[in-house]
Amino acid sequence: MHRLLTLSFIVNLAAIASGQSRPPNIVFILADDLGYGDLGCYGQKRIETPHIDRLATEGMRFTDFYAGCTVCAPSRCVLMTGYHMGHCWVRGNAGQQNREIQCLRDQDVTVAEVLKKAGYATALCGKWGLGEEGTAGVPTRKGFDYFFGYLNQHHAHNYYPAYLFRGEERVALNNVVPGSGDFGVGVASKKAEYSADLITAEALAWIERVKDRPFFLYFASTLPHANNEGGQQGMEVPDLGQYAQTDWPQQQKAHAAMISRLDADVGRLMERLKKLGLDDNTLVCFSSDNGPHAEGGNDPQFNDSNGPLKGIKRDLTEGGIRVPFIARWPGPIKAGTTSDLVGSFVDVLPSLAEVTATNSELPKDLDGLSIVPTLLGRPAEQKQHGYLYWAFYERGGAQAVRKGKWKAVQQPLSTPVRLYDLSADLSEEHDLAAEHADIVSQLTAAMREAYVPSENWKFPDPSSPAAKSKKKAKAN
Repeated sequence: MHRLLTLSFIVNLAAIASGQSRPPNIVFILADDLGYGDLGCYGQKRIETPHIDRLATEGMRFTDFYAGCTVCAPSRCVLMTGYHMGHCWVRGNAGQQNREIQCLRDQDVTVAEVLKKAGYATALCGKWGLGEEGTAGVPTRKGFDYFFGYLNQHHAHNYYPAYLFRGEERVALNNVVPGSGDFGVGVASKKAEYSADLITAEALAWIERVKDRPFFLYFASTLPHANNEGGQQGMEVPDLGQYAQTDWPQQQKAHAAMISRLDADVGRLMERLKKLGLDDNTLVCFSSDNGPHAEGGNDPQFNDSNGPLKGIKRDLTEGGIRVPFIARWPGPIKAGTTSDLVGSFVDVLPSLAEVTATNSELPKDLDGLSIVPTLLGRPAEQKQHGYLYWAFYERGGAQAVRKGKWKAVQQPLSTPVRLYDLSADLSEEHDLAAEHADIVSQLTAAMREAYVPSENWKFPDPSSPAAKSKKKAKAN
């Protein structure tokens, strides 16, 4: 009965806003390595992003929202499953020789699986990173009716690959990649078909096909990630657009062009929704999987990609994990609003489950909270996190916790925990650990509480708080 009442509430809410009676469509747009400061609505001055900025003008912009991790695959695992980095299944970018540990299992419940049970058509167009060919983790076995794009994040480095996937089948492209092997990584010797354009076209065509029923589109663009195998020429883009005549370095022109190309793709999606009369009854969310990169010749400082934040991709300081997050749903979400709610990718699954009245389908131990009260302008009803937790299992290991205004960072794990007051020190310049030993103790305890040992993902430093806790538990 409660579920029926909730569904009735959501349907009525959408009807008031848009004159339609069906549950809202959902489009979740995820950029790849887009920094907090790369968008005009987050302070960018030189890179043009009018369509994404318009999303913020017509919806709600979050200032304190976080990715699941500071690199690709684990961040996407958090987004899809609602578990943080202490105990989600995929906790890192696995190497090409260890692919199986980067594949979701049958028992891992995804956003798409939950929404599919609610009668939604579901599609992923773009990069997955959570399941290899023939495994239980491929998108079509994890709730997506339709998939077009890349399975593996290494394959996704190349914007001119030899093939992409449609469903579980390889689709040959007219590009030539010498010695590409299984992943099609490298740099194409013949560049005929740009993958980002193909992915956008597939997304638009899919919306046309399912327009008469509620749908969930996960549009996981690869822009503006670099082709890491391209070295200093790794910012692959067909043309430099409006930046061609600037006096910037070539790779900064290309990086900006990739971001504006992503923005244009967002514009095409919104235009298609409007053309079909669906934009007023569609919840559109926009975010990025982690902070900005310094790969492929890109200098993230050139256009201030991390804005006022410290650090970039692979850091657990704010610049590596705090990301843009925008939500637009005309009527239910008041236009032009801003929220400082401290949220994270763990909150996406429970939030979309509430919007679609599928809460009963969720695992009971999720780390996320629904942010629907905030979206609907009811902050007094919004539950707050006790803390948010991140871990990074590479390069000496790292952990971080945010609790209210306090942020604790230990990176690498062989160094002492650093403490910052984000309300007064957003750029994390002043370590207050010596003055607030009690706060450090609380947040270090949260690190120990959040971490669950994994055979697949182990911290490299045995002196970490989590490792000490594990050793103590064995001794007892």
